[in-house]
Amino acid sequence: MTELTSPLFSLTWAGTTDVGHVRSINEDAYYADRGLFILADGMGGHTAGEVASSLAIQSVRTFLESQRPSSLTLAVEESLLQAVRIANEDILKDAEQHEEHGDMGTTLVIAWVVGSYLWYTHVGDSRLYRWDGSSKVLSRLTEDHTLVAELVAKGYVLPEAAEKHPYRNVLSRCLGRPDLKAGLVQKIPMHAQDRYLLCSDGLTKEVPEQEIAQILSANPNDQEAVEALVHQANEYGGRDNTTVVLFSIL
Repeated sequence: MTELTSPLFSLTWAGTTDVGHVRSINEDAYYADRGLFILADGMGGHTAGEVASSLAIQSVRTFLESQRPSSLTLAVEESLLQAVRIANEDILKDAEQHEEHGDMGTTLVIAWVVGSYLWYTHVGDSRLYRWDGSSKVLSRLTEDHTLVAELVAKGYVLPEAAEKHPYRNVLSRCLGRPDLKAGLVQKIPMHAQDRYLLCSDGLTKEVPEQEIAQILSANPNDQEAVEALVHQANEYGGRDNTTVVLFSIL
């Protein structure tokens, strides 16, 4: 667990990733340091998913660290959108250069602390949650970019049927596609006792949101919390790679 103290608040964080019980390769990747948190869940044949997620993390990190608030040359929203565009271009360029990477792609979720606000954007079905330390309520801040999520939004599929729908894992949007749509950038004020969770679907496919909230409540230490979440995903089957990043406002 790592800690950052600023004039506004103290911030602690931790992250971990696990291959699970079924997959032989971990195609997830993450980065967590000093107010910048990134998570990617890759897909593709051979090692292409691993390449896509690693490229996304490195591209976003390199660009946004050059845009730290002390040297910000673009507005925060535009910086995040540009970071996603650069990551997508880097993945497409690599796919052109390596035939075996031709169909690779990755999800992406970025959470960036700027001042007293959290700015975030995402592509795909990796998620960002807010856990309210006062009310002990877990709220999802992102909407999955999946075929089923779109059908639910249009009223064709009931929300309670979405989790068991045969196409629930089919993405409608991911990095590594030339027609990638610009993501939505949002910001929210941060409050003491809040915790924010980035996770791949290896967690949310196995562990119900109610149980995720219970684990966060029972584990105030960030490192212990992320380890408990991954452990629970593996206890329930570990059918996918599981990656979680958690940061807390003190």
